[in-house]
Amino acid sequence: MPMILETVPKGKLPTRAPNQPPEVVGSQTKRATRPTTSLPQAMIDGAKVPKRERFNSAKHLAYQRPERIVSMKDIGLEGAGISATAISEPFPLFTREAIAQMRAEIFSKDSLENCQYSSSFCKNMIRAMGPAIAPFIYDAWNSPEVLNGISEVAGIELVPVFDIDIGNVNISFDDQTGTTARDEAAVDETAVDEVPAFAWHYDSFPFVCVTMLSDCEGMIGGETAIRTQSGEVMKLRGPAMGTAIVLQGRYIEHQALKAFGGSERITMVTSFRAKSPFVKDESVLTGVRGISNVSDLYMQYTEYRLEILMDRIRAKRKSENYRAASKRPFDVDEIRVWLETQRQFIDAMLVEIYEVTDGEEE
Repeated sequence: MPMILETVPKGKLPTRAPNQPPEVVGSQTKRATRPTTSLPQAMIDGAKVPKRERFNSAKHLAYQRPERIVSMKDIGLEGAGISATAISEPFPLFTREAIAQMRAEIFSKDSLENCQYSSSFCKNMIRAMGPAIAPFIYDAWNSPEVLNGISEVAGIELVPVFDIDIGNVNISFDDQTGTTARDEAAVDETAVDEVPAFAWHYDSFPFVCVTMLSDCEGMIGGETAIRTQSGEVMKLRGPAMGTAIVLQGRYIEHQALKAFGGSERITMVTSFRAKSPFVKDESVLTGVRGISNVSDLYMQYTEYRLEILMDRIRAKRKSENYRAASKRPFDVDEIRVWLETQRQFIDAMLVEIYEVTDGEEE
């Protein structure tokens, strides 16, 4: 099946300089909020498994490299971002046994009591489960085999941004969409193309991997749409259960189109950043601040950013020691550029870390 379903001209957009990251628009939800819509009991009961397992790549990994990957050059954004990869077509990632274990953790009693969130973007989410509540999910996204596969598709070595954004689960079901499998014959496929599940947006972090946790048989729609630099809209086919897409969403405007014809649609989104501390990190917290415990979010954000800074300082100190031992003169211009880069890195943290107050607009 071809990856690109169609391109729809949408007119010219203002040219964005490759070195300028796009602005992220967050949800109207400013503080962590619990859902007002209850999940169907059948969904919860159906997720139970006879035996919980730990992640085992030999049993639970089904990774196959995608047949095609769209590059940043293909969409007119060459030079932007941290990699040449823009988006992949759906590719096999996890077995059905793995999906069953993930769903069991997602809909467990502990998860439902402690990890449900809601926002103006998505009415029902489960996130920030962590290794205590969801050890299978945590181990899966931290396993070398999974990370190797994701990194191969992304074209750069990646790691999860931080624990709080491992396995963000977006849940929609027929009571919310008003469309069930019985309505499939009445769905206008032209109209489906125009209905977004999420508005056009940029992600807060460099890369995301979106994994389908629902059986998509009989579904219509569900494609991922991205906007190219020229203003065209490129649509990529929707995933099947256990398959995933990798998207450099921090730098590409995109949206998920709504799926019709199924009783549920459950996707898991895990955010990634470059493993190397020497790759630029233009992550922001705009998209996750309103759906997170802010104290935990700020702690994990600060921890990984300071770790990057420490690695850079150690490397610079080592190179300066080598320069001195080699009897080469001190390079004032070079060190000033390096210091300015680190100052900008810290300044970016100051922009992201602030007290959240009621009624505040970002």
